[in-house]
Amino acid sequence: MQTAHDLKGYRKDIEAALEDEFLRSAMDKFAVDYPASRAKAFAGIDVPALIAEIATIKDANMARLDTLLDEFTRRAEANGINVHLAEDAAAANRIIADIARKGQVRSIVKSKSMTAEETLLNHHLEAEGLEVVETDLGEWIIQLRHEGPSHMVMPAIHLSRYQVADLFSEVTRAKQDAEIERLVKVARRELRAKFVEAEMGITGANFAIADTGAIGLTTNEGNARLVATLPQIHVALMGIDKLVSTLMDALRINRALPRNATGQKITSYVSWITGPVQCAVGPEGRKEMHVVFLDNGRRALARDPVFSRVLRCVRCGACANVCPVYRMVGGHRYGHIYIGAIGLILTYFFHGREKARNLVQNCINCGACKAVCAAGIDLPYLIKEVHARIQDETGHPLQSSMLGKVLANRRLFHRLLRAARLAQKPVTGGTPYIRHLPMIFAKEHNFRKLPAIAEVPFRDRWPRLQPRVELPRWRVALFSGCVQDFVYPEQLEAGLKVMAGLGIQVEFPMDQSCCGLPVQMMGEKKAARRVALQNMEAMAAERYDYIVTLCASCASHLTHGYPKLFADNPEEKRRAETFSAKVISFSRFLADVVRIGPEHFAPASGVKTTYHAPCHLCRGLDEHQAPKTLLKTAGMEFTPAAEEETCCGFGGTYSSEFPRISAQILALKLADFEKTGAEVLVTECPGCVMQLRGGAQKAGMAVKVLHIAEALAAARISAG
Repeated sequence: MQTAHDLKGYRKDIEAALEDEFLRSAMDKFAVDYPASRAKAFAGIDVPALIAEIATIKDANMARLDTLLDEFTRRAEANGINVHLAEDAAAANRIIADIARKGQVRSIVKSKSMTAEETLLNHHLEAEGLEVVETDLGEWIIQLRHEGPSHMVMPAIHLSRYQVADLFSEVTRAKQDAEIERLVKVARRELRAKFVEAEMGITGANFAIADTGAIGLTTNEGNARLVATLPQIHVALMGIDKLVSTLMDALRINRALPRNATGQKITSYVSWITGPVQCAVGPEGRKEMHVVFLDNGRRALARDPVFSRVLRCVRCGACANVCPVYRMVGGHRYGHIYIGAIGLILTYFFHGREKARNLVQNCINCGACKAVCAAGIDLPYLIKEVHARIQDETGHPLQSSMLGKVLANRRLFHRLLRAARLAQKPVTGGTPYIRHLPMIFAKEHNFRKLPAIAEVPFRDRWPRLQPRVELPRWRVALFSGCVQDFVYPEQLEAGLKVMAGLGIQVEFPMDQSCCGLPVQMMGEKKAARRVALQNMEAMAAERYDYIVTLCASCASHLTHGYPKLFADNPEEKRRAETFSAKVISFSRFLADVVRIGPEHFAPASGVKTTYHAPCHLCRGLDEHQAPKTLLKTAGMEFTPAAEEETCCGFGGTYSSEFPRISAQILALKLADFEKTGAEVLVTECPGCVMQLRGGAQKAGMAVKVLHIAEALAAARISAG
């Protein structure tokens, strides 16, 4: 659990996780293996259609929660189930403690339940003098260690078998072998007696089916069935968001749940319970069964126009499985109780602002969680919305509010960049890099070489570069963003060279500025809106066939971010949608619109080339092939990297907020590229170039890092 009160303290907590070698190796192995297992499990399934169906089911059910609750209660009570509704965590704990008291319960066995973790149920019951034993293997291990889960599905993923063997040796007072099968046998032997002795069993539930009054459990161990079956009293605790209308709804969701969670086609046990079974010693000759629904803000959340979609979550944990930050630090530093991207959001609503305020800043905005979500939740967007809401409630930090004011004023912003060009001279020595960081930067920022601001920005070069095309096939506006305009103008010049002679009239509207993504990332929504309006005014989308950008991050934000910024203003939203519809990435424009061919490039050079897919291109814009197609078209010997689409660790302002994490992600990325043996590494985002080129330079690697425009321009036959 994250307990630091400020960001500085939270960063210190993270450092310990970064130095845990076993944690890092375990996270790395799982992160590499999971995508392949998931893809295999989903083979032959229309995944986008299934995700859309799940989103529709969950949205429809959340819109009628009270109706479903009434229907379930009626059906369940007819089946002999006692149904309770707890308004908050304390109420849920009291209800379950009262049931135990009335049933003269002394010992309780539990199967894994994130809802019980949410309410801190074990702590409450133990304070009441009850023995509570977790029976899921991972949950039992972390209970013995007095820890919280580090993953929603795999709670002990952070521990090695040797650590578990030492723990079991202490518990059993006998030396235990570190063989996994032997450790499982030890757990089975120790827990079997607990199942038999317990008077109460507590489970969670994945589904509560309104039209039958049944509950459904999806598990990988047989413990949940034993917990629900052996004790005289069975209590199922779940959030009211687990309500669905029909069994068919549950089956559709369950088609994705195990595949997304662990890469399995189906879990070992899927149990449907429609009421208490016969029990000779129970009241009326049968077991006693209770279902406790937890609200804890869920009904209010269901009515929230922005955040209601978080209730679609099926608790598969996939958002953690693919998260580069989780891969570095594990769940104990990337969540409070709920882990991963969804946990960053739920912590705010279920456990309060103070528990969430540091966590929501630790999102790199790579979009991997959104791409893998079984319910189609735009998790990065909602994380940034929580961040913005917290800042609105508590006050905006001086650093972010000042950046917002600067970016909202284009002339001021550009004047400051020009002034910085002069001010940087003592630390550049006339080189393209900042040779040593000023003292205001801590040493942990020195993991890469940072580029200097260019002597002449692109906007000052434009008058001599502007092409004149008679009878153009396409009229495009070139959107530069701030980095390519003032730091890497050569990338834009290369782009112009590639487009030369192809019938493209390129214009560069001078009033354009930063796309606004940095201030959006920092929770400055008002400033982000002002920047968006400024750019939409400058670009005048109706004048152009396309708005072409060589920055993947800009392209994604212009396309998807701008309409969201004006969701509460229909007129401005329509304007933003019209603008966004014209935006296209450089590679997609060349590959899909212009269809540039091999005849435009010199004969193959034989240079071995690999590619890094910018997060905002491959996931933000769902573009996976165009850059690679262009590299092959240009005659380059293309060699794919194993983790081509994993984040490079830049994340804009993220790398300055969390440099230690950024550095570790970068190191993994560079090691992955080194394995390809490529001489050239190509990408399509200036931020990725900054991170990868700077990291390679710092590490003394021979690989040459280029923007795709630079690589294509080098191979382009000069247009006459």
